[in-house]
Amino acid sequence: MKVLLTGATGYIGSAVTEHLVAAGHQVVALTRGAEPRPGRGWHAQLVGDTADPASLAGAVTPDIEAVIHLAPPSGDVDVDTAVIEALATPLRGTGRPFVYTSGVWVLGATGEAQEVGEQTPTDPIGIVGYRPRIEQRVLAEAAEGVRAVVVRPGIVYGRGGGIPAILVDRARRQGAPEYYGEEGVRWPTVHVDDLAELFVAAVERAEAGTVWHGVGQSSVPVRELARAAGQAAGVPVAPHAVPVEQAAEIFGPLFADALALDQSVSGAAARTALGWRPERPGAVAEIGSGSY
Repeated sequence: MKVLLTGATGYIGSAVTEHLVAAGHQVVALTRGAEPRPGRGWHAQLVGDTADPASLAGAVTPDIEAVIHLAPPSGDVDVDTAVIEALATPLRGTGRPFVYTSGVWVLGATGEAQEVGEQTPTDPIGIVGYRPRIEQRVLAEAAEGVRAVVVRPGIVYGRGGGIPAILVDRARRQGAPEYYGEEGVRWPTVHVDDLAELFVAAVERAEAGTVWHGVGQSSVPVRELARAAGQAAGVPVAPHAVPVEQAAEIFGPLFADALALDQSVSGAAARTALGWRPERPGAVAEIGSGSY
């Protein structure tokens, strides 16, 4: 397929590009400015800005056979809704896929329950407060003849990037690893290359109106991630907890709450229904002795 990809220059987008191309697809990258990078593997490049929905008019041309929307949200529900409208409307009645990227933070804290799945009601934390409404807007396109799909990644790691890179950087600068909130906080995690393969599976095989959790490990103790970050930073000492209030002074209150969010999220549905096989090293091993 010829796939229009927003966010193609980003951390996840770069990996998704590689895996789409490896699977035989052509990537048309939507970028904010002209950026000739032949090594990125793009088939073509379009200029548009997801913060300016009007700039997306005509981006989904008749030869575009799928859209993957990876670009980060704008922070404005009206703008993000208009972006969905601009990207999805040309696909109506075609049965072609539109894959939207959300995240597991829309589930909120999962508490002491077992791993939660895609049918669990959303209870978003502040940083993603309106995103469930955008998810529903996307899924509503299934009734219009679009193969509309939502993917919710966990905390993405690998290739030296993602939120875990913050843990490594903080450990290096502070001289000791740290984590945020309570000692028992757990993060659902996914390697960026495993996640990229899930996007390929979703664009190829996911049914209209479905939601998928991109989670390789359902509940990794953040204390262990911090310990691994200390190893990567060359400070292999016991990690210490930073209260959320103090973390808010460093990262801002919304992101601090996200870092302190305790979750256990299942990615089993994608394994069963889409044949997804996340097989890269686990988060602790990758952070401690891998790409970081």
